[in-house]
Amino acid sequence: MKDTLEILVEKANLGDRKALESVVLNIKDYIYNLSLKMLLYSEDAEDATQEILIKVITHLSTFNHKSKFMTWVYRVATNYLQTYKGKKSKEFAMSFGDYADLIDTGRSDTVRYSTNEGELSLLEEEVKVSCTQGLLLCLNSVDRMVYILTEILEFNSVEGSEIMEITAENYRKKVSRSRAKIRNFLNNKCGLSNPKNPCRCNKKIDFLVDQKIVNPKELRFSGFSKRSIDLVEKLGELEKSIAIYRSVPKAHAPMTIFNNIKQALALD
Repeated sequence: MKDTLEILVEKANLGDRKALESVVLNIKDYIYNLSLKMLLYSEDAEDATQEILIKVITHLSTFNHKSKFMTWVYRVATNYLQTYKGKKSKEFAMSFGDYADLIDTGRSDTVRYSTNEGELSLLEEEVKVSCTQGLLLCLNSVDRMVYILTEILEFNSVEGSEIMEITAENYRKKVSRSRAKIRNFLNNKCGLSNPKNPCRCNKKIDFLVDQKIVNPKELRFSGFSKRSIDLVEKLGELEKSIAIYRSVPKAHAPMTIFNNIKQALALD
């Protein structure tokens, strides 16, 4: 039985502009969240999301209903994102060794930037998400994608392999490899994952502000009602390496992306 979204796709392919707008509105946040996790920087993610949406729209007639529509959308998105090199993302990406050095540099027991508790709470969350999302850039694009699909977005190996267009066995091997790399790093360096580690998010605030990795005037990740740090700290040890990522609330794609798509494809 076709779901509502697939019915909208059929209508859109018959020339229904309102249905096409609804399709875009339904999928834009999913694409943006995947792009943001792959690319770290919102500027890169917005550009990628817009390009992916255009690809989806212009190739909508090729959707053959042999898979779920969202599986097809994710396939289009993953194919694009595995080769897309965002400007800021490319500049920031580094090896696990270099990232370990970054983690070990500039810790401070006091925060020079601010003494306001509300601001410090937001900055601590910003550091947590920026740091852990930045860690994903240490993985190559394929390993990063399978990690995001399975460990963060919770696709199983059958769904993930269909999206990536590889065998389920090969997909599971890639997930296992990327999972081990991320888990080992977090267990060895992150105080949230392993309390024995000296690094704490609040100890990195000044350093990351000074390095312009975190901009206190334009926070990218901490505009949520619940801090993901607090959620992670309540969980058992074995769950923490995955919970660090899954605890981050879903972001919403800026409406400017939708408006740009409407203008580019004359949907008005």
